[in-house]
Amino acid sequence: MNDIRFHEMADGRRIAFRHAEGRGPTLVFLPGYMSDMDGGKATALFDWAAQNGRACLLLDYSGCGRSSGDFADGTLSKWRGEVLELIDTHVEGEVVVVGSSMGGWLMLLVGKALGTRLAGIVGIAAAPDFTEWGYSDAQKAQMAGGETVYEDNPYGPEPTPTHAGFFADGQAQRLLEGTIAIDAQVRLIHGQRDKDVPWQISQRLADALRSDEVQVTFVKDGDHRLSRPQDIALLKRTIGGLFERSETT
Repeated sequence: MNDIRFHEMADGRRIAFRHAEGRGPTLVFLPGYMSDMDGGKATALFDWAAQNGRACLLLDYSGCGRSSGDFADGTLSKWRGEVLELIDTHVEGEVVVVGSSMGGWLMLLVGKALGTRLAGIVGIAAAPDFTEWGYSDAQKAQMAGGETVYEDNPYGPEPTPTHAGFFADGQAQRLLEGTIAIDAQVRLIHGQRDKDVPWQISQRLADALRSDEVQVTFVKDGDHRLSRPQDIALLKRTIGGLFERSETT
């Protein structure tokens, strides 16, 4: 990981990223909540892109990984701005955005903003609107009142916080209740043994997207992370197929 670079935002935030040159469209990977570009799916896709001569961009949101900032200050709106500025500054031409879990929600917000530059999106257990369906009424009332909600973390020793600012911004960014104005190719992958994001969310997302070029793949024995070798292989095949489709249409 000696190719880490930093992009400085106007307010001084330093956003860590990796960028590999290659053929477009550029593959942009958006990690999940409290995750970063060192994760297994991110590094696997970066390596796949390099092996296939494809351009690829990874990044850490502010407050995550090597980027500066406090995670408690993070919101979807702030992270969307970081992703878009990195794309505008370091990427030429079209983009394929891949989003994992919360990154799948951010993927949609970024995709809408990219307009005609968006060549496609690939969601991995995408979790749009999880501030609405992912918490009890009591938890939502706590966060609406300015409190932080802590939940058991199955992936680490520390509880997972959801801060009031993130919750409020998320509620303002909900997408599933209307039509999502994305017309590019869409591929959605979701494990049916996902205990964090119900697989039905991907079906709802497919229905909400305006694009007719939507394909959904359910992995019957797949969990939330979809990080097993066979899951990574499926992801690579899916992205490769999307690129082939975009180059022949």
